[in-house]
Amino acid sequence: MNHSKKWTREEVVALYNKPMMELLYEAASIHRKYHDPNKVQVSTLVSIKTGGCPEDCGYCPQAARYHTQVEAEGLMGIDKVKAQALRAKASGSSRICMGAAWRNVKDGPEFDQVLEMVRSLNKMDMEVCCTLGMITENQAQRLSEAGLYAYNHNIDSSEEYYEEIISTRGYKDRLQTIENVRKTNVTVCSGGIIGMGECIEDRADMLMTLASMSPQPESVPINALVPVEGTPKEEMQPISIWEMVRMIATARIVLPETQVRLSAGRTRMSREGQALCFFAGANSIFAGDKLLTTPNPDIHEDMKLFEELGLVPQQAFEKHPQPKTTEAKNAQYHALGEKPKWSRPEHKIQDNLDAQHQRKK
Repeated sequence: MNHSKKWTREEVVALYNKPMMELLYEAASIHRKYHDPNKVQVSTLVSIKTGGCPEDCGYCPQAARYHTQVEAEGLMGIDKVKAQALRAKASGSSRICMGAAWRNVKDGPEFDQVLEMVRSLNKMDMEVCCTLGMITENQAQRLSEAGLYAYNHNIDSSEEYYEEIISTRGYKDRLQTIENVRKTNVTVCSGGIIGMGECIEDRADMLMTLASMSPQPESVPINALVPVEGTPKEEMQPISIWEMVRMIATARIVLPETQVRLSAGRTRMSREGQALCFFAGANSIFAGDKLLTTPNPDIHEDMKLFEELGLVPQQAFEKHPQPKTTEAKNAQYHALGEKPKWSRPEHKIQDNLDAQHQRKK
C-alpha cells in the first residue's frame, strides 16, 4: 500500500470540488482497479464498555461531562459478546469491532478480559477489530498475539481543527497509537468525522494525513456527524448527501487500496444516496441497529439494498490472512504495568465548557 504520490492540500481540495460527474467517474475507475465493485464488507460494532468516558470530544455522547441519555455501563461479559458476534455473523457480518469508552488501555483484569474476547471471536473465523483508546506498543503486541485483525483509532479531523473539538488529548498521541499498532501484524483502521463545523481544507488535510501514512491505513471510516442532544455539537446542521459523496470519492482517489467505510450518519441517507456512495468507492459499512450509541440502519434493510444493487457481503479475510491466536498461557508479551504519559493539552473550547455547565444546572 505504498503509494508514491504526495498530495498537496490544493490538489485534494481541487479533487473534492471537481464537477460531480467527473469526480464520480474518476473515483469509480480507481475503485474498479483495486477492488471488486460489487463487494462490500459488513462490520458490526459492539459497545463492550459504554459511557463514562473522561474525554471532552465535542461530538461524543459517551463523554461523562455532557448531559446525554447515555447511561454508563461496565465491561461486557465474554459470553454476551460471543452471542452478539454469532448473531452478527448469521446476518452477514464478517467483522466485529469492539468499542470501549476508555481514554487509553490500562494493563489489568479488564484488558485481560478484552484479550480473551479477541481470542474467542478470532476462533469464530471473524475479523476482530478493537477501538479502546490510546495504546502502547506492548499492548498492541498483546492484542496482535491474541488474534486481533484491526485496530481503530480515528484522527477525527485535521490537526488544526482537532483543537476546536477536543482539549483532553493531543493529535500527536493519535498518530503515536497508530504507529504503535503498525509495529505489529494488526491492520490499521483510522478515519474521521465530517460536519463538525470544519472547512473543506480541514477535510483535505485529514485525508492528506491518512494518505501520507506508510503504508496507508487498510481501512478508513468516513463518518457524518450525528448531532446528539447534550453534546457541544447538538445544534449542528447535518451535512448534505453531496458532501458525503464528495468525501467518499476523494478518499477513494487518494487512498486507492484502502477499504473506505460509509460509517455514522447512514440513517439520514436515502437508499439512492447510499448507492452513490458505493459507486464513489465506499466498500464497507457498519450494520446493526446502533453505532455504539447512535442509530444505524437495520441489517435487513441493508441486505435488501444489497440485493437491489447486486452487492454481496465480502467474506472474512479476503484482503489479509487470518491472524493466529496465541493462548494467554503461551503468550510472549505480558503486562508491563506501563504508565504512559499521554498528553492533556487542556486548552479551552468554549462550546465544550458550555455543554458541561449545562449539565450542572
